[in-house]
Amino acid sequence: MSSVALDYNEYYTYADFLEWDESIRAEIIDGDIYMMATPLTEHQRILGELFLIIGNFLKGKPCRAFPAPFGVRLFPKDDLSDDTVVEPDIVVVCDSSKLDHRGCNGAPDLVIEILSPSNRSHDQLVKFQKYLAAGVREYWIVDPEDQLVHVHILDAGRYVTTVYGPKDDIPVSILPGCVIKLREVFTLSPPDESADIAT
Repeated sequence: MSSVALDYNEYYTYADFLEWDESIRAEIIDGDIYMMATPLTEHQRILGELFLIIGNFLKGKPCRAFPAPFGVRLFPKDDLSDDTVVEPDIVVVCDSSKLDHRGCNGAPDLVIEILSPSNRSHDQLVKFQKYLAAGVREYWIVDPEDQLVHVHILDAGRYVTTVYGPKDDIPVSILPGCVIKLREVFTLSPPDESADIAT
């Protein structure tokens, strides 16, 4: 891929996305470019825990899980003129016809986004609306700071939301039998042992 100077005032499509250098991490939403910051350690730890649990559950099953970076064209067009390409933290795709060597063409069945200080409103507002419009069946927003997970389940064209805390178990709606124990995902503060140490 050639090196391209990106301009925030330009309108971009998937065809442009294909020309970018592989070192560039960015998303396109409605033609606007959004650069992606380097994730924090806790973000990556949580991503790894969730991906391991879901990936192990899916062994031998038709659905497949993919961690970032993994491109998703929410509204693909044959002429590559679609203008929304995102890179969720984790996706699960159950329709193999949506997959090609570059990523997913169409809505994944499950999308998980893990909030970072730089992307909170982006994931909670902008991408929320795009995932809803594309028909993503289940959308999780994981908040490491507050240790909460907002699970949005698509129902009759809208998302029904349930909020889970750090000690809760979350059933994955699209994967019957798969349950995420959040106590294994979030780092719970250990008890303060200093009071037991004689001074």
